Amino acid sequence: MWMVPNGMTSRVHEFDAREGGVFRISLTYDAPTGIGKTSAHTDTYHGRFVKLVVDEQVVEVVEFETADPALRGEMTITITLSAAGSGTDIAAAHDALPPGLSPADNEAGWRSSLEKLARYVERGK
Repeated sequence: MWMVPNGMTSRVHEFDAREGGVFRISLTYDAPTGIGKTSAHTDTYHGRFVKLVVDEQVVEVVEFETADPALRGEMTITITLSAAGSGTDIAAAHDALPPGLSPADNEAGWRSSLEKLARYVERGK
């Protein structure tokens, strides 16, 4: 799975890729020093697909499973695809990050995930 920051592995518990479909995913730190939001070394989140437009856009609402009130609350993630020469540009926007989630850490995680996606797509050519 490409949508996993570097230094983590994922486990997909549920994934129904349609508008209104739900998902639940756990990300576990590879290093024992990683501190998770849900348990000692794991971040588990769940959500639903609000909008899916083929080759254009994915909108999902996501929430961490955590006891920490600073990390609670629904985030909306909008991923927009657009043609760019012989490839595709991807833009990911997050709305309503919980106050305990660092925007810089969130951006770093997304950058590493998007780099994985780019490597995956480029290998497939």
